Amino acid sequence: MSERKVLNKYYPPDFDPAKIPKLKLPKDRQYVVRLMAPFNMRCKTCGEYIYKGKKFNARKETVQNEVYLGLPIFRFYIKCTRCLAEITFKTDPENTDYTMEHGATRNFQAEKLLEEEEKRMQKEREEEELNNPMKVLENRTKDSKLEMEVLENLQELKELNQRQANVDFEAMLKQYKEYEEEQKRKEQEEDEQEIKAMLEQAQNRRLLVDSDSDEEPAKSHTKAAAKTKPTDILQEDPQPQSKKLKTESWERSVGKLNTKSQLAGLVTVKKQKPGPPLANGTENQGTAAKTGSFPTATGTTSSLGLLGAYSDSEDSASD
Repeated sequence: MSERKVLNKYYPPDFDPAKIPKLKLPKDRQYVVRLMAPFNMRCKTCGEYIYKGKKFNARKETVQNEVYLGLPIFRFYIKCTRCLAEITFKTDPENTDYTMEHGATRNFQAEKLLEEEEKRMQKEREEEELNNPMKVLENRTKDSKLEMEVLENLQELKELNQRQANVDFEAMLKQYKEYEEEQKRKEQEEDEQEIKAMLEQAQNRRLLVDSDSDEEPAKSHTKAAAKTKPTDILQEDPQPQSKKLKTESWERSVGKLNTKSQLAGLVTVKKQKPGPPLANGTENQGTAAKTGSFPTATGTTSSLGLLGAYSDSEDSASD
């Protein structure tokens, strides 16, 4: 039974590998590969951010005349996802990283720059110490001073931690709670005092308003009583001239008729004893002859009564 996955190939007896033609391919030929962005970058053309791990269909080629310890360096070409601008970066086997070459700027590389600066300074120091033994001594003294300062700072931190460890945090919290309660109590007392002051002011205003209201009706009552005096009628404004002209003829013949109730109190009518009409007529005539005029009527009823008595006396005389 034959194998499903064949591992051995069949070579015929007349096979000669030297006869196989070789393909002449250029050394800088490009391959299409699928890769992910090795770091965060930003496109210089449109400003689009390309984050680490984003997948691209890239073109890969071998960099000519650049080798690190026999390892080839590769260049990759990708396109921006927004403006389709070309971005290139290379491998960096020396630092086990990638380096940006063209089309974008690398983000978050501050740490890398710091490491590179430290490496450069360390390299310069080694070169100086290699040719100058006095420089080696100076650097050692500086390092010793720096170590002493670090130890002193560490000792201070330890003492500070010990002091904080001896602090009673429960007592501090209790004291803080008491302080808060005292502040609240003071605030409540101040609020109560303000409320009392406001109530007193409101009560004083009410008393003032009540006193004013009591004085006003008393004044109005006194004014009304003063107006009800009988003599105040004489001080009233006279009637218009037109009304006077209309009532002059009536007043000359009969007398002034007034319907006001105040005049009823000024004139009093004497009560006469009942008797024969003839005697009343003669007595009224005699009184009228003596006085020479009729008394002024205080109202419509009194004037009509006098006129009736006068007419009766005339009838009796004619008879």
